[in-house]
Amino acid sequence: MREGAKGTEGFLIMSEVQRMQFFDRLVNTLNTVTNIFANPYRVREVPLSDYAPSSRVADEGRVMLYRAVNSWDCLFINPNAPQNAFRLFQVSSEEEARSAFSQFAVKMRPFYEISPYSLKLDTVQQLTDCLRSHPNWPLAHVAVEMGMKEGFRHNHIMRCINDTESDEGITALHLACKKGDIDCIRELVEGCGARLDIVDKNRETVYHYAARQSNSQIIELLSKQHSIGVNHLSSNGETPLHIACRLGKTDVVKSLLHCQASSSIVGSCGYPIHTSMKFIQVGCAEAILETDPKQIHSEDPCYGGTPLHWAKNSEMIRLLINHRCNLNYLSKSGETPLHIMVKRERFECALTLLVNGANANIKGESGNTPLHLAMKLDNLDLIKALIVFGADVKSPNDFGETPGLIAARHSKGNNRKVMLNLLYSIGAECCYPPPDSPTSSATHPARPAPVKGTTGLGYSDLIGITTVLGSLSKGVDLPDGDWCRPQRYDRLLCLDGGGIRGLVLIQLLIAIEQAAGQPIRELFDWISGTSTGGILALGIVHGKSMQYLRCLYFRMKDEVFKGSRPFSSVPLEEFLKKEFGEHTKMTDVIKPKVMVTGTLADRHPGELHLFRNYNAPELQRDPPYMRTAQFQALTQPADQLVWCAARCSGAAPTYFRPMGRFLDGGLLANNPTLDALTEIHEYNQSLKRKGGESQMKKLGVVVSLGTGKPPQVPVSSVDVFRPSNPWELAKTVFGARELGKMVVDCCTDSDGRAVDRARAWCEMVDIPYFRLNSQLKTEVLLDEVDNSILVNMLWDTQIYIYQEREKIQELAHLLLRA
Repeated sequence: MREGAKGTEGFLIMSEVQRMQFFDRLVNTLNTVTNIFANPYRVREVPLSDYAPSSRVADEGRVMLYRAVNSWDCLFINPNAPQNAFRLFQVSSEEEARSAFSQFAVKMRPFYEISPYSLKLDTVQQLTDCLRSHPNWPLAHVAVEMGMKEGFRHNHIMRCINDTESDEGITALHLACKKGDIDCIRELVEGCGARLDIVDKNRETVYHYAARQSNSQIIELLSKQHSIGVNHLSSNGETPLHIACRLGKTDVVKSLLHCQASSSIVGSCGYPIHTSMKFIQVGCAEAILETDPKQIHSEDPCYGGTPLHWAKNSEMIRLLINHRCNLNYLSKSGETPLHIMVKRERFECALTLLVNGANANIKGESGNTPLHLAMKLDNLDLIKALIVFGADVKSPNDFGETPGLIAARHSKGNNRKVMLNLLYSIGAECCYPPPDSPTSSATHPARPAPVKGTTGLGYSDLIGITTVLGSLSKGVDLPDGDWCRPQRYDRLLCLDGGGIRGLVLIQLLIAIEQAAGQPIRELFDWISGTSTGGILALGIVHGKSMQYLRCLYFRMKDEVFKGSRPFSSVPLEEFLKKEFGEHTKMTDVIKPKVMVTGTLADRHPGELHLFRNYNAPELQRDPPYMRTAQFQALTQPADQLVWCAARCSGAAPTYFRPMGRFLDGGLLANNPTLDALTEIHEYNQSLKRKGGESQMKKLGVVVSLGTGKPPQVPVSSVDVFRPSNPWELAKTVFGARELGKMVVDCCTDSDGRAVDRARAWCEMVDIPYFRLNSQLKTEVLLDEVDNSILVNMLWDTQIYIYQEREKIQELAHLLLRA
């Protein structure tokens, strides 16, 4: 019994051992199968002793192939731990195993021979993945992909440095440039002598690949060997410089240009400068122009367009203008840059060209002006901008079509009705082509009837404006001999303050200038101005044309009104120094006489000060205030800098910081007419006391120009009181704000009673007084920068000029006869 029990117990024990062995084999088998199906090429570190029972099928250096129970395993002996190995793969197919083994055994040898101790688990995994993913790659490509620059020293890799792979036809250096691997590039170029002129299937050299990177150091490394590849044209029609310009790689462009890359090679998009324009890459274009200024005039091979024709935003246009491009260049297709911008409906670009002097009436293909194109597009903003800058509505194209006729044909809906009504209201004949034009017929269609009650969409008096401007530009016929007689009377021009609304002053001055046929500087003997009017007055005295000043104001606002209020004074001061000269004195120009207002703010109450280009009249009257303190002496005209005077007059509180002790003259004389009249009277009295009656001249005409009247709006409350609850607190805050705004507006008001007093003063002494100030449809801020708003402001002014055409003609007649 006991012996039987012992036998049974032993049997049970042996069966347990066998069961454990069985489960171990099962688990190993499952792991093997799982590994094969999951990722058979996942590299694992395994003990070499595990493969003692298995048979070694093949070995090549450190790579061995084993036949395990259920799989074929490839091992790479770990040089850091010989007792372990990296299992490179574990597959079930003998064919697959032998094929992969032969590839790994051959291609891994150079890497573990050159750096046997650098192959870690992750590195081995990356290497096998690379070999499997790119079985046709030469070893040099694998070394680049792995970033193993030391591998280039191995003879097997060195031999294939310049070999190309079959898919893209790239060399190892192509690949290194594509990856942006500086170390590999340096080793290939400096240590291995890799060729730089080999092209891939797209005929791109290594420079093309380098141009796509953001690291200019790559170009510098490549340039250590002279190669024609730097200027090679690919099958896509691009040199490396074209590619860098297209992608906006400014630093790369600079490096390419430094390394003898040519900017004079024509590609599919023209020259590299055209590519920069097309893809709006300012830095690239600037780099090219600094290296080769002649590129500013380069023509693209298809249309003959200059870089300016290709520009897509205002910044690009300003860059080209700063490099003195030709604003009115006609391309082979008969288009100026302005034609292109209008066709593309790029309002900001078109306006930038206009404010920099582009000709709004130049004729292009089929004799069309930019206004013809704008009329065809029915683009209201462009039409306004062009007409404001002098575009002629009556100019016919080669088919005898005027812009007005095109407007009548192409305008749609309410716009068409408004346009036809306006054309009829000033003479519908201008709608039709001349009788001898190709499009004219024996019988014109009936004139459209006026559309009553139609509100304009901004086309108000479209044709009328240009008709009047055309007639005004001819000047006023005077009786024979009037030009020969000496001048008998002085003429005074007064310019209000108003920030950027000084553009209204300029537009009015242009109308007066066109009516009289003479520059403003020759039409007046005295010019006074406040703030923006003071800057204009100084500009006029120093011989700047009205058209130039209009462009100047559009440019000035972009340079000066940056950020939030109060604005930095530095841009304004630099701008004024550039325009008037840093050392120009007020007395450098003595005719006409000019007076610019400023407010002395170093005393209380403040005083009005006039910056003059003549000596102040000697006064025989009591000072306005008893002084209890000594003040610094005022600068004399011979020592007063012009730019400082302009800066002082424009030091508007909350907009700019004071200029020393001066604030904006608009605080005391935003409409300087009465102060100018007082100054002229005191000047004449001073001459009289000195016995200079022969030099005295009476005023023959006074002209006062405003910066536009904003529409009146209702104010709900200006009540300021002590609140007793939150609701009353809100009302008090609102009332205080409105009251403060009203006080400031009333103190600086240049219309209303200020005009009435000036008119009454002139009538009492029998001096003709002309006040011109357009009514604006919307309020325009003093620091407005939106071009669309400013164009609409000038449009309102043009309508006003047409409405006051008879008054302007009368004024021109008086100015010429005074």
